[in-house]
Amino acid sequence: MFQERAKIDLNELLKKAFKVGASDVHLRVKSPPILRISGNLVKTDLPSLEHSDILNFINQILPLEKRRQLPYIKDIDVAYSLPGVCRFRVNIFRQRGTFAIVMRLIPYNVPEIDELNLPAILKEIALYQRGLVLVTGTTGSGKSTTLAAMLNELNRKDARIVITIEDPIEYLHKDIKSHFYQREIGEDAEDFFTALRAALREDPDVILVGEMRDTETVRTALDAAETGHMVYSTLHTLDAKETVNRIISFFPLYEQQAIRFQLASVLRATISQRLLPRADGRGRVPAVEIMIVTEAIKERILNPDLTDEIPEFIAKGKEIYGSQTFDQSLYDLWKKGLITREDALKYASRPDDLKLKMEGIFTGGEEI
Repeated sequence: MFQERAKIDLNELLKKAFKVGASDVHLRVKSPPILRISGNLVKTDLPSLEHSDILNFINQILPLEKRRQLPYIKDIDVAYSLPGVCRFRVNIFRQRGTFAIVMRLIPYNVPEIDELNLPAILKEIALYQRGLVLVTGTTGSGKSTTLAAMLNELNRKDARIVITIEDPIEYLHKDIKSHFYQREIGEDAEDFFTALRAALREDPDVILVGEMRDTETVRTALDAAETGHMVYSTLHTLDAKETVNRIISFFPLYEQQAIRFQLASVLRATISQRLLPRADGRGRVPAVEIMIVTEAIKERILNPDLTDEIPEFIAKGKEIYGSQTFDQSLYDLWKKGLITREDALKYASRPDDLKLKMEGIFTGGEEI
């Protein structure tokens, strides 16, 4: 008689993932569960998952009405809660004829700007009264966490109506001074554009749009910022210059100059980040480019021939406005001992200039 293989308990696995500080859990047929810890993939010592394991996990994660749609689902985003531990942003998708699951861990406690090692200027940006602020970076760079920390700062300092539109809801905000409405795509709203348009009739002071995915959402976000609301959103762009170009590229050529005028008038700041390994090996730390939109930056948004000069003017505004380039951020992190010299140079936009700066040599060009 063959001994039956013990079933893997999803909740126990997730508890262990939380305990070891994993950011993501990967579940796939013919592979043991894999954790991402401090950016590195770590195989668990559990047996390889079978198709029946994945289906059991899916049935546990999905609510009944979505389980009925399973035969027709190609991919789906949902949230999953483990009471007393944390929440998860879950993507279930088909690959090679089977389902796979990726689960992003989201702590119940909303983080604070200081504990995330984010620049202090974000506390000021969080209290802006109106305009558009964009947090950008690749998938997994911490955009949602940074926005949550900024809304937490606002919540503790000011009384406003905040509407968040997310897919799915990640951090749960409790009312402190501000009053939160949190809407989830699929559960509470059809899509970002519809929910954003509706939000304008719901007396908001602040609107968070989880992601700007299409032209109409971008247009409505710009209009909302132009009519006196504070709008936050995210884009999958690497830096401020690329962010400006991406926003403009959503629109046809005949509209682009008008959009440049609108963007220049409403954009207040961009925050672009990358996560780097900490020097002590205990997790990761964000390197952050911050563009505060000054008159000089506005000119470079308005004129496509000058847009390439944006990094230079970000660097010049460090002492006056609190802006900084990635390389300035890397230099500061290295000086504080938070990252190694090797990683600072590896991730730098201009490694040769950064190396000279580390050696105390003024480069004479764009300030680092």
